[in-house]
Amino acid sequence: MRDSQYTAPVDDYRFLYSSAFGVDLIARSTDGALTADDATDIVEGAGEFAANVLAPLSRIGDTEGAKLVDGTVQLPAGYAEAYREMVDAGWITAEAPASAGGDGLPDAVRAALGEIWNSSNAAFALSWLLTQGQIHALDAKASDEIRETYLTKLVSGEWTGTMNLTEPEAGTDLGAIRTIATPQADGSWSLKGDKIFITWGDHEVAENIVHLVLARTPGAPDGARGLSLFVVPKFLVNPDGTLGARNGVTTVSLEHKLGIHASPTAVLNYDGAIGYLVGDLHGGLAGMFVMMNSARVGMGFQATGISERAYQGAVQYTNQRLQGSVLERPAGTAIAEHPDVRRLLLSMRSDIFAMRALGVYVADLFDRAEADGTGELAEFFVPILKGWATEDALTVTSDGIQVHGGMGFIEETGAAQHYRDARIMPIYEGTTAIQSNDLIGRKVIRNQGATVERLLDEIATTIAALQAFDNPVATRTASRLQRAIDAARAATQSLLGFASSPRDAAAVSVPYLMLLGTLAGGYMHALAAVAVLAAGETDSERLTIADFYGAHHLPRVHALAETVAGGEIR
Repeated sequence: MRDSQYTAPVDDYRFLYSSAFGVDLIARSTDGALTADDATDIVEGAGEFAANVLAPLSRIGDTEGAKLVDGTVQLPAGYAEAYREMVDAGWITAEAPASAGGDGLPDAVRAALGEIWNSSNAAFALSWLLTQGQIHALDAKASDEIRETYLTKLVSGEWTGTMNLTEPEAGTDLGAIRTIATPQADGSWSLKGDKIFITWGDHEVAENIVHLVLARTPGAPDGARGLSLFVVPKFLVNPDGTLGARNGVTTVSLEHKLGIHASPTAVLNYDGAIGYLVGDLHGGLAGMFVMMNSARVGMGFQATGISERAYQGAVQYTNQRLQGSVLERPAGTAIAEHPDVRRLLLSMRSDIFAMRALGVYVADLFDRAEADGTGELAEFFVPILKGWATEDALTVTSDGIQVHGGMGFIEETGAAQHYRDARIMPIYEGTTAIQSNDLIGRKVIRNQGATVERLLDEIATTIAALQAFDNPVATRTASRLQRAIDAARAATQSLLGFASSPRDAAAVSVPYLMLLGTLAGGYMHALAAVAVLAAGETDSERLTIADFYGAHHLPRVHALAETVAGGEIR
């Protein structure tokens, strides 16, 4: 069988929006303009669109892949039509901020949509993700002229956007970028250089592609301080807004990849390509970081989405597969009831819920940042959500193969595709080490762990709420979470002790990030348990998965704390 069916997790989002955080968080962040019920309706509509239009193309995209034929990118059958349907349905505009001319859905709703698009078809969703990121960057930094010419078309979905950073000799080290932008008499710039790994760098599903390019200008300072940001369209735009001649951007090749085959990852050559400055000269990183942060949060949603699709496929298979007698179950019981298969399914489900809830939690922090001052905590969580969720997605999708047994290693079941698609996530948009170095350097050591303490205090409040219930799951969860907090505090002190030894801190930055991510997942389950018990429910699947997460996932915090305390291995 093939896990082609997809059902959006509407009930989880209904719960997260309405009660998991003790409030209708949608109404709170929109001053009542939208409610949890409204948001749930939007999620349900997106789920139906994704299931009917995007999910059936996922297998086709994986097997056909994107191809470069005679200089033209050919996408798999149905992709261009699906993109037009997505635009016509208003989903691109709906997610764009109101300041850019979009509908301005709350980030907490966009978290759900990000999961749904990626769960149904991750390769397709990457075009949406990059376009949304560029919309945010141009909204923050572009001039009125660029906004009118380019941003409006991106928001409408008529054009798509890309992010151009990486070069053959400049990957993580942006300071090594050598693409050069030379000023022209008419105020434009002429770009020359090569960019690699450009996601959806060329295609024909939209009439134009807007490349957001980091480049160096003549006489610019060395390193990252000398970079500027430019919009470079595939087709030049005439004064009346119509499309003109093809710009000097050529698709040299498409990468042959482990997964996300339908996403055209291009090598682009810029040879006299006309571009326009975005923001300040030599201020390119400030604008690009807006897009990068948007993409990094989006990676958290992508990790949740691919993991959910793997889980749904695993559940479908194990509920149908008969193999061997099942301990203490009647004859004919499916393998889903084998103790270890049940363990794997609960592990997947509990981890995915933690990812999903953390995604909504972080999105809500951004929604409330201006009004409630939650911006610092939101920024703190960006590398954690990106790093922890994408790393755990590898475990979830691998477990999806495992529960299929030998059939999981066979492409026809679809289980292998989810693992292959997920493998890039801890790498692109900044590897896990890049996320963890940002976390410890800018967000932990710089303020002596003050933001970490703020988080631990929040968790402690939830522990106290759990202790008020006469319920064994609440008691166990509170005890486990308290011990995990103690371990996290000790790990933070160990990390702060390495402030004078940067190599020690860097050597354990990934374990520290994973510790905080795992702890945050336990926090999400604790909040869910409080909400369920407050509603008088004592026999709930949410309590089951909270209990499982506490017993099977949360103990990793203690092991990781020991690793952090060790510092660099010499």
